[in-house]
Amino acid sequence: MQRDTLVIIPMYNEKENAAAIIDAVLGLPGDYFDVLVIDDNSPDGTAEIVKGRIAEHPGRVHIVERAGKLGLGTAYIAGFKWALDREYKYICEMDADFSHNPADLLKLRQAVASGQGDVAVGSRYVTGVNVVNWPMGRVLMSYYASKYVRIVTGMPVRDTTAGFVCYSRQVLSEFDLDKIRFKGYAFQIEMKFTAHQMRFKVVEVPIIFVNRMLGTSKMNSGIFGEALFGVIRLKWNSVFNRKRRRSELAG
Repeated sequence: MQRDTLVIIPMYNEKENAAAIIDAVLGLPGDYFDVLVIDDNSPDGTAEIVKGRIAEHPGRVHIVERAGKLGLGTAYIAGFKWALDREYKYICEMDADFSHNPADLLKLRQAVASGQGDVAVGSRYVTGVNVVNWPMGRVLMSYYASKYVRIVTGMPVRDTTAGFVCYSRQVLSEFDLDKIRFKGYAFQIEMKFTAHQMRFKVVEVPIIFVNRMLGTSKMNSGIFGEALFGVIRLKWNSVFNRKRRRSELAG
């Protein structure tokens, strides 16, 4: 039996976390969640671990295997399209490394299911700075990057780079997913900005973000740089498109 909510979890070399994160999601109360893993040909055997869970939980755990590392954004786009083909009402994204508490999926789903928002963001910064075990430099970089994005784009979202999100089916159905261009952390910004531009309601749900205990972080300066400079292009394109639409209407 298909549940009403799909949790998409990209994985690359997550053998330490793969089985535990799947078990944690499936063990949540309410029987709402199925899991889809997007594996980018992890050489450490992550996919085989996931397939073990598929055998134990047929119909609840799924995997899409890709040929190699194609970027976080493309992994989620693949997952979104997979979910839309299967009539899920709510589609969530989260990390594999327990930096996002699986129990908070219930809060994100409820925020969308209750009509509080069309997109629910698990926010580190809506009630201050709720980050555990990050070096202070990284906390400051992330916090002020989100502040910068908010100023440039005008989005009323404090945690613009958050990767713990629940979307209603309607939101993703109305997106042109093939036009989402960014692959790294800028992908998270672009998704929220697109929803905001399309007049969907984006709400923030406070969470506590905990730095991974096992495995290796996939964060690097190139990914972060894409987020910082990509927002200027996003804003410029939105202004240009708005002016073009006005010109077409006037003509």
